Amino acid sequence: MSRSQHVSETPATHWLRARAIAFGEHPYAYVERGGTAESARALGVDEHAVIKTLVMEDEAHRPLVVLMHGDRQVSTKNLARQIGRKRIAPCDPAVAQRHSGYQVGGTSPFGIRKAMPVYVQQTILDLERIYINGGRRGFLVSLPPAVLSEHLQATPVDCENGADEA
Repeated sequence: MSRSQHVSETPATHWLRARAIAFGEHPYAYVERGGTAESARALGVDEHAVIKTLVMEDEAHRPLVVLMHGDRQVSTKNLARQIGRKRIAPCDPAVAQRHSGYQVGGTSPFGIRKAMPVYVQQTILDLERIYINGGRRGFLVSLPPAVLSEHLQATPVDCENGADEA
């Protein structure tokens, strides 16, 4: 685990504190294109418990957030079918940043700029604790996954693209 060091406030930590949600702060040295494998390695945690926050859009370009295990990929076909949309695709990074208010690589589901529906891979809710972006590159927060349902109203879905595909 990371040593305790002060991390300046982000919209995500402000959002969590405003709701009196307890969370751990885990800064690490950000590696460009390192993804969840690098953050998990740096923090000494299982990549399966590191959750990626993905900004996607449907066929009408309506944005949505998808939360997925770091070591898994989203099946956009399965997700579209489950939520009644024709097509789901990742947003262009500049569009994702406009919707979320966060730089790609530092996107948190907490304190996002624009209200968007949030979908969570249902198996994430079975974990004891998750590590998820705290609002900037090189900074994760840890908390119980129940926060996703209780405070974000995240809808559980099964949109994993096969357990052996990473």
